[in-house]
Amino acid sequence: MQHEKTQKKSFVNKMLDIIERTGNKLPDPITLFVIMALLVLVFSWVLDAMGVSAVKPGTNETIEVVNLLSREGLILIVTQMQSNFTGFPPLGLVIVSMIGIGLAEQTGLISAIMKKTVMSAPQKLIVPVIILTGLVGNLAADAAFIILPPVAALIFMSVGRNPLAGLIVTYAAVAGGFSANLLISSLDVLLLGITESAAHIVDPDYTGRATMNYYFLIASTFLLIFIGTWVTKKFTEPRFGDYKGEISVLEPLTPLEMRGLRWAAIVAIIYSAIIAYTVIPSNGLLRDPETGGFLNSPFMTGIVPIMLFFFLLPALAYGIAAKEVKSDKDVAEKIFKSIADMSSFIVLAFVASQMIAYFNWSNIGSIVAIKGAEFLQALNFTGLPMIIGFVIICAFVNLLIASASAKWALLAPIFVPMFMYLDYSPAVTQVAYRVGDSITNPITPMLAYFAILLAFARRYDKNIGIGTLISALFPYTIFFAIGWIILFAIWFLLGLPLGPGDYIYLH
Repeated sequence: MQHEKTQKKSFVNKMLDIIERTGNKLPDPITLFVIMALLVLVFSWVLDAMGVSAVKPGTNETIEVVNLLSREGLILIVTQMQSNFTGFPPLGLVIVSMIGIGLAEQTGLISAIMKKTVMSAPQKLIVPVIILTGLVGNLAADAAFIILPPVAALIFMSVGRNPLAGLIVTYAAVAGGFSANLLISSLDVLLLGITESAAHIVDPDYTGRATMNYYFLIASTFLLIFIGTWVTKKFTEPRFGDYKGEISVLEPLTPLEMRGLRWAAIVAIIYSAIIAYTVIPSNGLLRDPETGGFLNSPFMTGIVPIMLFFFLLPALAYGIAAKEVKSDKDVAEKIFKSIADMSSFIVLAFVASQMIAYFNWSNIGSIVAIKGAEFLQALNFTGLPMIIGFVIICAFVNLLIASASAKWALLAPIFVPMFMYLDYSPAVTQVAYRVGDSITNPITPMLAYFAILLAFARRYDKNIGIGTLISALFPYTIFFAIGWIILFAIWFLLGLPLGPGDYIYLH
């Protein structure tokens, strides 16, 4: 039995080694994005010459490949280059977030918090708590990709574990568990609007709820915590091994550090109370001014600046109390240093933003998504195999189009009506989409935050490559997919409610 386990483990590791070696043979990420951008341009010309097109579901609009090597395309490339970069969503998030997080790191606040936490908590709970934080952190939308991985890396380092493993598990939790949560998020509301519109093709009176998948997503949260913890223990940490870089020794907190933590906690509590006062009352300043709601409120829209000051103000309090900050020049210097560490990402963001813009302009991704959905429809699957096939198609399309709303806007008008005609509720179609949309998030370079993960990882290993990251994230994708599909199958076969008042079948 022990020999079989060794052989099995060896086989898995050999597979991951192949993925890592293949991925690391790829050019530098900047060069890779340049090559991909050029390929998009060439394919846009070739596919346009072939007359490739697809009919958009619901509107019957014909989508054709746009030739970006035409006169109009070249003008678009030249005139939009700057706006592609400045409008690249992760760019502003990273820079704004790192002002607060960077100051908290440079003053020593984060390391002091991590030290205090680690010294008072069982190490066995570190990974599950990090995964849960990553899953729930999706309430902060894309900001979770920026804030949580570097914090988790510091946690791992503080207990003598490889910080790269901390980055990987946190990114896998945030990206791979993007739909799982214990609370209703803005994504639930966003997808609901698209689902309702698609359902109106069959039933103009259909009204959905933002909670239509709530029960399933709660169960998914605990499932992914278990799977993620197991994968981290079995694959991620053994693969990275011991960290060879400079490691901060976990020593008891000094009196100055304790004083800094007390003042940081006081400021954080006061700041949180002020934010709560603007959010909890139905007429709060940061509530939706029209409906008094929370999900589509200024609070959710402004979550990144709010998180900026949540880190910045306690960091200032800590730095002053712990005598790490003695003047405004010290503050500026520490912020400059934290932003300087992100210089490689800024260059990478420029190139990546151009490639992603070309891909969107060409319509290649949209056409591939529609053709793949039509293929699944033509297979004429029924019941559970049909819906699992839909999950797999969504997972594949997610490798090409990272935006959850963009994919659902393309797929929903096909599959929601088709499944409704088969007596399946729009709720089950939406939850199947959300599973497929999440499981390949960790390994797709089309997700803009993959570049951020690479930038974070190079803080600890300047030679780390894309292949190393993908090979480390691949087990999360595989086992999240297996576990999530099994959970979905059990839910489906037992006919359990997906949310309050929402079931698998319409009747």
